[in-house]
Amino acid sequence: MARILADDTTPAGRALEARTALRALRGLLLPALSLGLLLLLWQLAAWLAASPRLLPAPITVFGVLRAEMASGELLYHLGMTLWRVAASFVIAMAIGTAIGLVMGRSRLIDALGSPWLVFFLNLPALVTIILAYIWIGLVESAAIFAVAVNKIPNVAVTIREGARALDVALLEMAKVFGVPRGRTLRHVILPQLYPYLMAAARSGLALIWKIVLVVELLGRSNGVGFQLGLFFQLFDVAGILAYALAFIIVVQVIEWAILQPIEAGLSQWRR
Repeated sequence: MARILADDTTPAGRALEARTALRALRGLLLPALSLGLLLLLWQLAAWLAASPRLLPAPITVFGVLRAEMASGELLYHLGMTLWRVAASFVIAMAIGTAIGLVMGRSRLIDALGSPWLVFFLNLPALVTIILAYIWIGLVESAAIFAVAVNKIPNVAVTIREGARALDVALLEMAKVFGVPRGRTLRHVILPQLYPYLMAAARSGLALIWKIVLVVELLGRSNGVGFQLGLFFQLFDVAGILAYALAFIIVVQVIEWAILQPIEAGLSQWRR
């Protein structure tokens, strides 16, 4: 009987493995085809451009990228930008999550804090950057402060909505059984908040690195934004595209290597 069951289940198991492999292959092929189409359109646009200087071909940009990496300039400036992105991201996520949780669970604090959120959400990033440099000076702390202040309201709004959607029954059960606040936060609140946390993290990463480039362009002497300013003064489109491409690749690697594994780990409790 065991042998019959094994024989009966083996084809189904093989079919399942084949479907899984096909799904994984499709997940790799479709992005590769899409990227290839983008490069093809880029090459066609470069051929049609009035001057190669205005829109260099992909091979030209990759050549500049390779040369900048070989000289060490790209890695240095990219590292400085990533440091500012990481510092601002951690500060914004920590403070924004705390504010969002409190506002989502307290109607009084939400009513008092909503006008503040509206104010800072509509405050232009450029104004914050300029004021930070005037008040604090052209120093590293001013740059990180300006970026974090621009992102904290976005995180707070997202987490506030997640806090409002928490399962009240689970919270009351934890309270009845005397579960400590720390364990309630780790095992009851955060698992329910993880979709909102991941949404805030993804949008925050996309927003922060763009603001960091403006911060570096206006008041720092290193970083990708500073280099883009130099290339702009020289009308070096290939250099601009090379540094932009390098940072896009780094952010995509962060998405694949860090954010997606974290999301997969946090979602295991649902299975």
